[in-house]
Amino acid sequence: MNQKQIVECVPNFSEGRDMSIIRQITNAIESVEGIRLLNVDPGEATNRTVVTFVGDPAAIVEAAFRGAKKASEVIDMRKHHGTHPRMGATDVLPFIPVSGITLEECAQLARQLAKRMADEAGIPCYAYEASALRPKFKNLAVCRAGEYEALYDKLTDPERKPDYMPKEVYADAQHKTLSTHILQTGCTAVGARDFLIAVNWNLNTTSTRRANAIAFDVREKGRPKREGNPITGKPILDADGKPVMLPGTLKCTKAIGWYIEEYGIAQVSMNMTNLAVTPLHIAFDEVCRCAQNRGIRVTGTEIVGLVPKKALIDAGRYFLEKQHRSTGIPESDIIKIAIKSMGLDDLRPFNPREKVIEYLLEDSTKDTTPALVDLTTKAFAQETSRESPAPGGGTISAYMGALAAALGTMVANLSAHKAGWDERWKEFSDWADCGQQLLNELLALVDEDTCAFNRIMNAFSLPKKTEQEKACRTEAIQQATLYATQVPLHTMKASLQTFGLCKAMAQVGNPASVSDAGVGALAARAAVLGAGLNVKINAASLKDKVLASDLIAQANDLITRANLLEEEIMHIVEEKL
Repeated sequence: MNQKQIVECVPNFSEGRDMSIIRQITNAIESVEGIRLLNVDPGEATNRTVVTFVGDPAAIVEAAFRGAKKASEVIDMRKHHGTHPRMGATDVLPFIPVSGITLEECAQLARQLAKRMADEAGIPCYAYEASALRPKFKNLAVCRAGEYEALYDKLTDPERKPDYMPKEVYADAQHKTLSTHILQTGCTAVGARDFLIAVNWNLNTTSTRRANAIAFDVREKGRPKREGNPITGKPILDADGKPVMLPGTLKCTKAIGWYIEEYGIAQVSMNMTNLAVTPLHIAFDEVCRCAQNRGIRVTGTEIVGLVPKKALIDAGRYFLEKQHRSTGIPESDIIKIAIKSMGLDDLRPFNPREKVIEYLLEDSTKDTTPALVDLTTKAFAQETSRESPAPGGGTISAYMGALAAALGTMVANLSAHKAGWDERWKEFSDWADCGQQLLNELLALVDEDTCAFNRIMNAFSLPKKTEQEKACRTEAIQQATLYATQVPLHTMKASLQTFGLCKAMAQVGNPASVSDAGVGALAARAAVLGAGLNVKINAASLKDKVLASDLIAQANDLITRANLLEEEIMHIVEEKL
């Protein structure tokens, strides 16, 4: 099955103060069917709004065009002032591949859009990053050089001219006076790139010069090498007459320093273009180090737009490991550590559900019916008690397996933090990581088991008037029944793995929690045996008796192993009580 194509678009519009103008632009974007608007992040000092939306390729191009066209109508660049570099009403408009589409395919979309913006909306466009038609314009800074104030030079100099030019540029062709429309809208860089994090590091200073010095310390480009005084000395030039650069310490980063009147502080503003090379937490530590060398402290971090979940998870785990604390804790707790460690809530509250792209995608596609695992324990029990046949024994078995994993993980985390056992934190952290993986797998099976049962019910409701309909219905019932047999078998296998965790914690974990490891083993056995009953009752309805016999044999083998493991663990527990 082909993976659905999803593209993210993150245009930056040169208006961050007038929400009525911003809403007109976002309304134009949302007018396209199939588009999901994920985030609108206006900045007063920068006078700039970063908008994030996703959709399939056709929808994303149409929405981007409508947004850029509306921006050209409601934003007047002749009146624009802000701290961020800019050259147009829509300053930059990048496409980012999310799933089922390559970067090169996104680059083709960007070129199509840039041509359409020039032809139909009269907006001059550069193609930058992966969509660049000329190597030097791959770099956004080259496209934007001189900003809006250099618009005339950009449009009239053949070496600097945008790749896609409108037919009507001049009000007076003889004197080359730019048209009112061009003066109002400026020009745009349209491109394709991998995921980029725009981040500002907050400083306890108001000095733009010092913020710039830190930016030059860390950004990949670095700073010009100078004769004598490193600040005021004459730049040293190479054989081609270009400045010799002293590279910074962070690869795949671009940075400048600025003062933000809104907050009354200076910031190092950074674009991080490859998180695999320079992760967010490494950049934070390095900016902190370079700031400290200059007598300045980083007080917090401001993420502009959205951030991929992995960046925060990696950061949270990094800071936990520095503290010699277990990383085998819930995802939400790891993210909380990342937020506090980097001061992501320094300037305003940081809500992961509004800033993490994966969470926004989840929330925008959620069914209105809550998942079983999202219910309270009371509501879950009450839902199970109702006269409907699902959730039933298979779902409860998966949940018991999840509780077994949770108890084993709890003992591991308590052991990792036990006084006097500091040197063993990594041993127990590894066990806790394993437990969290099993916990998440089994929690997913809680709802999957109910979904499998619902598939059977849906198959039984198929029409059966004609012979063809009857045959299709019978086949659908058999496929659904097979799946409803395979899901509890998966639950059995995952639950069986929790015995290894519970046994280890009973043997070497915190002695004060040995009873918890024992309860985990009991829950694991109940999960395996309970799911086994569901394998058997569903396998009995399969017409393929050879397959049914094999599935039941697998279940019986897992049951035998679970009984032996539970007995072994309970013997260890009883000896230690």
